[in-house]
Parts: sequence; structure tokens; C-alpha cells
Amino acid sequence: MIIKSLLSFSIIGLAAWIAAPFCQAEPASNSGQTPPLPDHPVSMVDAVNLAVERNGTIVKARKDLEASAGVVIQTKAILVPKVQVKSGYQIQERSSVDNFVLPAPYTLNLPDQNWNAGIQLVQSIYEGGRLSSALRTARLTKEQAVAQYQTVLNDTLLTVRTAYYDVLLAEKQIAVEEASVELLKRELRDASARFNAGTVPSFNVLRAKVELANEQPKLIKARNSFRVTRNNLANLMGFHLPADAREDVPLLLSGKLEAEPFEADLAALIREGLGHRPELTSLRKVEQLRREDIVGAQSGLRPSVQIFGGYADRNSQFDSDISHDLPGWQAGVQVSWNLFDGFLTQGKVAQARSLREKAAEDLDDQARRVELEVRTAWSQFVEAKEVLESQQKVVEEAEESLRLATSRNQAGSGTQLDVLSAQTALTQARTTEVQATHDYETAVAGVERAAGRVFTPKTKP
Repeated sequence: MIIKSLLSFSIIGLAAWIAAPFCQAEPASNSGQTPPLPDHPVSMVDAVNLAVERNGTIVKARKDLEASAGVVIQTKAILVPKVQVKSGYQIQERSSVDNFVLPAPYTLNLPDQNWNAGIQLVQSIYEGGRLSSALRTARLTKEQAVAQYQTVLNDTLLTVRTAYYDVLLAEKQIAVEEASVELLKRELRDASARFNAGTVPSFNVLRAKVELANEQPKLIKARNSFRVTRNNLANLMGFHLPADAREDVPLLLSGKLEAEPFEADLAALIREGLGHRPELTSLRKVEQLRREDIVGAQSGLRPSVQIFGGYADRNSQFDSDISHDLPGWQAGVQVSWNLFDGFLTQGKVAQARSLREKAAEDLDDQARRVELEVRTAWSQFVEAKEVLESQQKVVEEAEESLRLATSRNQAGSGTQLDVLSAQTALTQARTTEVQATHDYETAVAGVERAAGRVFTPKTKP
């Protein structure tokens, strides 16, 4: 009975040890309060770092990556020895116990109660190829999860970079529209002064007022765009705006909308994209995983071999006293082989092969899409670059044109229409320039994303 007690305590202790990780208290969650927006101007590096830490899409992808670690553990479970604890108790009616008939004076009363308890260690040593396949599957699963996370990360960071440039564009557009409104106000004051002096008709004043009124909605829209884009950027960085932030969104940027030199060769970009895009890496891992599924399916046609060893205790089958136990160690080898399973294994192998072929086709299809994305991104970059280069001198020429038109009008050799036309042309040139700079920067970001490059800002955090 002492041995039985020790064995029982051992079994209970082992069960408690196994269950301990699942019974630990959950870590205390945060208060749920969203921290305020940064009180300092945010650079592109800051925006990217904050998005990596707080963006909801990236956080969920990181949780998926952590969950894949559990899948890896499950995959490797076949390689790890199994500890099995077994016990049982049975009682039956005395009249149903079959006793041996012995010559007198010998008697033998078999027990009407039976119990057993034991613990054993089982290790698979051959599973038809599944053991080595499990190691490869675990590695491929981990690599695929990392590639999937990198895909989400790259897509989200491209969105963050674009949103950052959108804010800078909206800020520049406000400056352009404010300058245009100021020019039209100055023209209105000049026309009013000339009308009061009797040198121009009231039509000039009325026309200046109409031009000014037509320009005001553009300024209002630019300011609203500035609010919306800042709100969008704050959301992508994982922040909620304060409830009282209505007109002035409390988010300042330190970046400048400037076109930095960037060289791109289409052939090199296509090779880079086909070699580095995480989407293709993920699909390559999927295709390899489907190959391992074939190995796993074919293992059903092969034997399974395990070795085991343990310690067990049971009551004697030839003594009615159930406290009479027979403890001892045991070890052995067990082999199982399904010689015929109703074509179940053949069906699994056929399914696995079809899925492997489908995975290969998915990989080829995604490769074609990547090449198309690279070509499209490169074409957009070329367009943005050409437009930007065409606008480099336009603003200076438009400013000079306005100066000449104003001088001619003041000298009496020009008309108010010339001045207003020059002002409109200058506003359009400035708007086109800032838009072209924005399109150039976003095109560069798109090319880098299409080629599978990891965003590396020039300013380190």
C-alpha cells in the first residue's frame, strides 16, 4: 500500500506540473486609456516606429505570428516523448467471479475487485517518414508566418508613408491657397484705390471681388484636407484624437515635402521583387509545406514503431485481498501497421498532391502579379519624375510673369485681366509643383514596396 500511495502522489504531482502553465493568472491588462498624441513634431521615422508599435493591423499580425509558434510546437509534438498515466478500478458481483476448483483442502478465492495504476514513457522511433517531415514542417511554418507578417508590415508602412506625405501635401496646399488669396486681396485693394481715384471703372473692383470669392472655397477645402489627413495619420499610428479636437488636430510633422534623388532600373527592380517580396516567400513555403503533406499522407502505408518504458502497480489476480499488489517496471517495443485501410491513405495522398500542384500554380500566378506591380510602380515613378522635372522652372516663370503683368498694369500698358490671369497661372503652377512632389515621393515608396525593399529612413530613430 505504501508503494501504491507513492505512485498515486507521483501521478497527482505530474498532473499538477503539467497543468501549472495553464492555471497561471492572466497578466494585468492596461487601463485601456489611449496615450495622447506626441507633443513634439513627428518625423517620418517617428511615424513609422509608432505605427509598428501601435497600428492595429500590425499588432494583430504580430499576434498571428505569436500564434504560429503554437502551431510549430504542435508540429514537433510527434518527436517528443509522451508521458502516459493510466489507472482503473473495477468491482463485480461475487457470483459472477469464476473460481478454480482445487482438490481439498486447497481453496482459491479470486478477487471481485481489480485496480491498476501506472505511468509510462512512449517514444516514436519510426512513423513512415513523418518524424523528419515534422522538423521540416515546423521550420517552414515558422518561415511562412514570418513572411506573412512581413507582408502586412510592408503594406501598412507604405500606407503610413503615403498618409504622412498626404499631410505634408495638404499643409503645402494651404500655403499655396493662402498666398493666392493674399494676392487677390491685394489686387482688390489696388482696384478699389484706383476706382476711388477715378482711373478704373467699378467693373475692375467687381471682377477682383469675384476672383477672390472664387478662391476662398479652395482655401477652405485645403484646410479641411489638412485636418482629415492628420486624423488619418493619427489613426494609422494607433492613436485616437481627443474628443475636443475639432478644428485644430493636435498633430505636427517635422518632415518636408522634398523630392530626394532616386534611381531605378526596371529589370533590376523586377529581379529584386521576384527574389525579395514576402508574398512570394510565403507561397514558396506553402508549396514546400504541401510537399510535406504528401510525405505525411504516404506514411499511412508504412508501419509505426514506438518504444516504451514505465512503472505499474496492480492487485494480485489470485488473492481476494486487493491490498496485495504487484508493482514493477516494464519496457518494450510496439509496432502497428495498417495493411489495408479502405483506400483512406490513397485518398489522402491524392488530395495532398492536388493541393501541392495548386500551391505551385498560386506561386506562379503571384509571381506574374508581382512583376506587373513592379512595372506599374516603375511607370508611375517615371511619370511623377517627368512631371516634377517639367515643373522645376514653371513657378519662377509664373512669378516673373505676374510681376511683369502687375508692372504693366500699373504703368497703364496692361490690363487687369493680364494680372488676374498671371495670378491664376502662378497658383496653378504652385499647386502642380507641390502635387508633383507628393506624387514623386509616393511613387518612390510604391517602387520600394513593389520591389520588396524594407523601408530604411535616412534619419535613425
